[in-house]
Amino acid sequence: MARNQEPLAEISVIKFKDQDFKYLRDHCLRKGQLFEDETFPAVASSIGLQLLQGKGLPSPEWKRPWMDSSRGPPYFIRESASRFDIQQGQAGDCWVLAALGSLTQSPHCLRKILPMKQSFSHQYAGIFHFRFWQCGQWVDVVVDDRLPVLYQEYLFVHPRRDNNEFWPCLLEKAYAKLHGSYFHLHGGHLPDALVDLTGGLVTNADLYSSPSDLVLVVKMAAQAGSLMACSTPVGPTGKDDVMATGLVSCHAYTVTGAEQIQYRKGWEEIIRLWNPWGKTEWRGRWSDGSQEWQETHDHRKVQLYENKEDGEFWISCQDFQDNFSCLYICNQIPISLDHGNILHGRWSEMTFRNQEILRHPAEGPWRDPQYFFLVQEPMESNNVVVSFTIMPQSLMSTDKEIPLNFQVFKVDSQFQQFRERLPPTFFSQFRHAAQGTHLKTKCNFTQCFHLSPGTYVVVPSTSREEAQFLLRIFLKLPDTDRNLDNNFNLRGLKASLPESGFKQSIFQRYAQQGIDIDATQLQSLLNQELLQGPPGDMFSLDECRSMVALMDLEVNGRLNPQEFKRLWRRLMNCQHVFQNTQNGSGVLLSSDLWKAIENADFLAGISVSRELLDLMTLRYSDSAGRISFPSLVCFLMRLEAMAKTFHNLSKDGKGLYLTEMEWMNLVMYS
Repeated sequence: MARNQEPLAEISVIKFKDQDFKYLRDHCLRKGQLFEDETFPAVASSIGLQLLQGKGLPSPEWKRPWMDSSRGPPYFIRESASRFDIQQGQAGDCWVLAALGSLTQSPHCLRKILPMKQSFSHQYAGIFHFRFWQCGQWVDVVVDDRLPVLYQEYLFVHPRRDNNEFWPCLLEKAYAKLHGSYFHLHGGHLPDALVDLTGGLVTNADLYSSPSDLVLVVKMAAQAGSLMACSTPVGPTGKDDVMATGLVSCHAYTVTGAEQIQYRKGWEEIIRLWNPWGKTEWRGRWSDGSQEWQETHDHRKVQLYENKEDGEFWISCQDFQDNFSCLYICNQIPISLDHGNILHGRWSEMTFRNQEILRHPAEGPWRDPQYFFLVQEPMESNNVVVSFTIMPQSLMSTDKEIPLNFQVFKVDSQFQQFRERLPPTFFSQFRHAAQGTHLKTKCNFTQCFHLSPGTYVVVPSTSREEAQFLLRIFLKLPDTDRNLDNNFNLRGLKASLPESGFKQSIFQRYAQQGIDIDATQLQSLLNQELLQGPPGDMFSLDECRSMVALMDLEVNGRLNPQEFKRLWRRLMNCQHVFQNTQNGSGVLLSSDLWKAIENADFLAGISVSRELLDLMTLRYSDSAGRISFPSLVCFLMRLEAMAKTFHNLSKDGKGLYLTEMEWMNLVMYS
């Protein structure tokens, strides 16, 4: 097998240009000065002379948001981040902003790139930071808050005057710094931005399918937490021109919804889009103020329709298919778009980080790296996804597509003995590579395959002298739902926990003299108040002892009302996570454990490596890879407690020193 295979883990965040946000902010606060970023200075070169000259613009001023008194006090985020906070400026970076607009609909994904504890008031030092995914690692990018201003207007993304939120402007600046200048954001590929904001995989949806299938795909992708964006084709001038339809040619939009709505005597499929320009909208059927909205009697009209100049509009599926060139769907795992079939399944992942390929034009492909994988069972649809991401240092500003190609070959029986490298005789002119659907951009090359069982090899190649890359191979696993043990009697989870669940009546019903609850009483409470149906997989006494220990701040083996209240809040969140993650049969598969971690509010900011996730799968799932609600609760709460304990005890955030007694007290009681 190929070497250097290792799990893709969010082990550490790389500091871009070795700049540490906390250190720099605290240094400025101590000195009483505002941060000025020498690595991305407030000069024309940070914008890009090509961009200024191309638009005939003079060099702008650089101002901090609080210096503009006409707008009132600036805010980083006032309430919550929204796509409507984004208004595109002079840079042609709609490909970034459309992806970002989609990201705002997924708060747990947004938190990964947008650290929320930033402000223009508390600990303000003129410095902010953001995170982007780059070849398998998150990179933290620091910027100062000096923004280019021309003719009293912000040159690039600018805040809405009614809320004065600057998170989109500063995030755009951080992304420009990561790429070298604002000019390097002037034109790009939507899938590249989707990957940089999530670390996910992008699928190109078929726009030639029937409208009803398209609506179903969009709705199911949204339910799966996918990000969606689309683009219009290039127009006659090759620029982003507003057409008679109100759409902009060569432009990116965010997909924000899809519905089937009653119209006249039938139904019509419609899709909702958002334009990063903020106001320019579609003028055809189902547009704001159109006859179709006046005529429909669908009872959902009040919820779906708003006649606002905010860049968001509805368009019929047929018009969408006629006017748009592609629809991109981004997810953490591969998804299937087969006419209403389940959009996501169970996948295993092979990851090869920090890989390098050298050019061997005279010697042939047998000298290139070789990566083997095994397909064990036949499948009805695509069952293998191969995805390359090129490292930034291997890219040039002139690149239009990724400077890398690859082929996938089936290894026939006479070559099965070669496990590390296939000989030159394997690569004959008569050998055909496997074919599949592919998506190729400047930074990413992803191809989906429907392969029969057997051993396969991935062989990349490049026209460069050398190239560095990340390779991910996803293999679809068989559907274990069909093989579930009929004797597995999971007790059902009640439809909802009472929001006012922490009532004195509930607590006192199980508490000893209304004062506190021990593990035995907690077991009765949880199994009777949370679960329903016949006896089955219930909260065990040992699990309840563990929960008491994790919540027991007074270390007396019992939960008082305040400790129980903390536990109850987590139980309500766990219930929401379980019901939104499990597959509808009351069973959460271990392959979805990562999704449960991401959706748990009390685990915000806590990352888990693939290696640890695999260990936790062994610890908390049964032999068929199923996780019950009680097991999920224990896992999520223990993960929170252990992560917080580490950060509380660690002096440098990298390690900790404990005496033997401290170590034993920590691991034996909790």
